[in-house]
Amino acid sequence: MTTTAELLHESAQEATITRLLRHDAERFPDHPALTSGGTTLTWSRLRAEVATLTRGLAALGIRRGDRVLIAMSKRPEHWITDLAAVHLGALPCSTYDTLSTEQIGHIARHSNASTLVLEGAEQLARWRPVLDDLPNLRTVVVLDPDALPPGDPRFVGYAELRGEPATPDAAFEALTDAVGPTWPLTLVYTSGTTGDPKGVVLSHRNAVYESLAQEHLVPGPEHPRTVAYLPMAHIAERVLGVYLPICNAGHVTTCPDPKQLLPTLLAVRPHGIFGVPRVWEKLVTGLRAELAALPPEHAAPVEAARRAAFEAHRLRAEGAEVPAELAERVRHLDDAVLRPIRAAIGLDECVRAYSGAAPIPVPVLEFLAGLGLPVLEVWGLSETTGAATVSTPDRFATGAVGAAMPGVEVDVAEDGELLVRGPVVCEGYLRADGGIDPVTDGEGWLRTGDVGAIDERGLVTITDRKKELIITDGGKNIAPTKVEALLRAHPLVGQAVVIGDRRPYLTALLVLDEDAAPAWAAAHGITTGLPELAEHAEVLAALDHAVAEANAPLSRAEQVKAHRVLPGPWTAESGELTPKLSLRRKAVAELHAATIDSMYT
Repeated sequence: MTTTAELLHESAQEATITRLLRHDAERFPDHPALTSGGTTLTWSRLRAEVATLTRGLAALGIRRGDRVLIAMSKRPEHWITDLAAVHLGALPCSTYDTLSTEQIGHIARHSNASTLVLEGAEQLARWRPVLDDLPNLRTVVVLDPDALPPGDPRFVGYAELRGEPATPDAAFEALTDAVGPTWPLTLVYTSGTTGDPKGVVLSHRNAVYESLAQEHLVPGPEHPRTVAYLPMAHIAERVLGVYLPICNAGHVTTCPDPKQLLPTLLAVRPHGIFGVPRVWEKLVTGLRAELAALPPEHAAPVEAARRAAFEAHRLRAEGAEVPAELAERVRHLDDAVLRPIRAAIGLDECVRAYSGAAPIPVPVLEFLAGLGLPVLEVWGLSETTGAATVSTPDRFATGAVGAAMPGVEVDVAEDGELLVRGPVVCEGYLRADGGIDPVTDGEGWLRTGDVGAIDERGLVTITDRKKELIITDGGKNIAPTKVEALLRAHPLVGQAVVIGDRRPYLTALLVLDEDAAPAWAAAHGITTGLPELAEHAEVLAALDHAVAEANAPLSRAEQVKAHRVLPGPWTAESGELTPKLSLRRKAVAELHAATIDSMYT
């Protein structure tokens, strides 16, 4: 009997993104593919635009193996440029718009890119300081004609490069067919939390297998709607916003400003969404406030529905069967009470809600499950094309990140580090000379750097990053992310960092949430800014209580003995976060050394 993994492998064996794009354009020519700023491209129009720009990029001399850097916001030209480069066998790489000049220089030099595509004056101002240090850079394409520097032959306008609209011709079809499944598809730079970013090279087969496996594990409707709001340089957005929609002929709507996510969700009503924990935490903070304001006659039925939904969720999380009577009651209450609440945030039609990239507080998961929106955790890396393990509605556990996808193996090394092997593991790391260094050992295993365990149901739990484990001066090994997730459960807290490596006890820095903290303050009759809130007696008392609650389920060695409140916000620009919004622990320790030292003196 053929296994699911074998079927997926067979489907991904010869498929490429170029051929799948052609399939969508031929079979669903008039279906929407990409909506941005009120303009929608159908699948046939999107492919025609890709064919047009491919002609222009070829005229620049871009060939197989060339690297093309893209610094644009989420707009159709970003997708078109990326896919046009792919048709030529070039390696496109989207960059974060929060990179410092030093980081831009590292990526530009390491990638050895021949072509850079910029959106406008803002991107040009950030990249201009490094351009003269890139001897292999031949062309800089600029989308905004008003931002083109005069008299510099390296620069060309996007419109000029694009030229007159073209339809896919024989030459373009030949390029489509020439691309092989093992050819490099994209270059994704890691966030560099422990050093310089590494350039992860992913193949067509990596992306297609990942996409098909996700579609198989949690099927959605035909032509599913999704919202692209994460940076295009993020592996999750590359899969969910580019490759998966090409594999399932989905409809992507862009949300260039993450602050407009809620209005976009309300307009699109997506069938699936991936959120880092902060996204879900912010949604829950808003929903809690709305539900707390309900009059008693409306609050009571909501609470009854939430209890029933959560009980069914709890049973499924334990691998137990949900009694038919409870299942029927949940269905009735969901239609009458909970679905309208989900509709208020645009997620009433969502069938795939995922969280990843960091631990999500359990209270957040439980609150959403009680609203009939079970958010399922996934785990993976850029090196595993995104998710290597996936939680599904019939196989999950609170606090676990799911089981290995079909055809993917996950094992635990002797030191607790998780290992991954399978078709989603990347081709390797790009070298500056264009070569690729393998990331696996002789048996094909990738060392992920994450420490975890696998239970009897095959579900994986993540303890922490191997390099982030705290070892106190008493020799206790402590996972900081577990403690930090408990601290972030309070709506006042936007970021929490636990300190204690080679120190006698744990301490924490608590950073106020720039959105939730002012709302919490207003509800408590406090009208002041973040700097004053960080010193306000009532805020400090609330956070003292929050730390005590977080400490309650922890062992003595894991408990936070002292903490300090900072106004924030922390951003990639301020230095404490990576472009992916992960913590830069070394930078935090350096930037806030005096505050940290004050908790040990």
